[in-house]
Amino acid sequence: MSPTSNYLTCLGREIHYMEWGAGHGETAGTVIAWHGLARTGRDMDDLAAHLSQRWRVICPDTIGRGLSQWSPDPVAEYNLDFYSQLATALVNQLGLERFHWVGTSMGGAIGTVAAAGALRGRIQRLVLNDNGPSLAAAAIERIRSYAGSPAAFATVSELEAYFRTVYKPYGWLSDAQWRRLTETSVRRLPDGRVTPHYDPAMVQQFICHPDDYELWEEWDSLDLPVLCLRGEASDLLLRETVDAMRERGPRAVVVEIPGCGHAPALNTPEQFALIERFLNG
Repeated sequence: MSPTSNYLTCLGREIHYMEWGAGHGETAGTVIAWHGLARTGRDMDDLAAHLSQRWRVICPDTIGRGLSQWSPDPVAEYNLDFYSQLATALVNQLGLERFHWVGTSMGGAIGTVAAAGALRGRIQRLVLNDNGPSLAAAAIERIRSYAGSPAAFATVSELEAYFRTVYKPYGWLSDAQWRRLTETSVRRLPDGRVTPHYDPAMVQQFICHPDDYELWEEWDSLDLPVLCLRGEASDLLLRETVDAMRERGPRAVVVEIPGCGHAPALNTPEQFALIERFLNG
């Protein structure tokens, strides 16, 4: 089934999402697949194509990313609480009562906040891709340093070369996947150069909400199955954090993904199988 591109107004903001497997009946179930901090829902294309053989899959662009509207109030709206409110408004408009959640990095944090709050009892199973209730400060600073001042280039080919460098920790991607990653996350500046798609003001989250990603209270309140995929070389999700995740709250199942840092691209048969088995229960 071919995916479709869609828009909904949530809390007064236009949110874009891709929908896969729309032809499945309600009994098939739905998966929300939410991307990372400086990325778009199109990062989930490969996983969504696989899962859509059985499930309906919704892949949103967070406000300020991809084809979703940029926030007119970055301080108030670029934070996990508002993202969770947007997610709640989105699933309500889609008429989803129960669903699974797969989130990469920030997308996992949004799922954690939502599962502990407004969507408690509605998220049935939670997959965290290189995300946990506490993140390494040095890695956050690294991400903030490049995300807050996105590079600009004369050509799309130069932008792709940049992405291949900065996102090398994703692990293996084919040439076609690198090209798609680039073409689905590019915008042209007034001077004609190209730059990553997102609103640079989204890093206001780290300035105005410095403790946004400290989520142990939410974690300890969760009562649902959780699978955590940790990139073997991740500098963001430390081993001591995943050790605590195994012992506290929902007692996550943790699997390390070899050959990856932050964060696995969710684009290989092995990664598909891990997620599919977990969602199948």
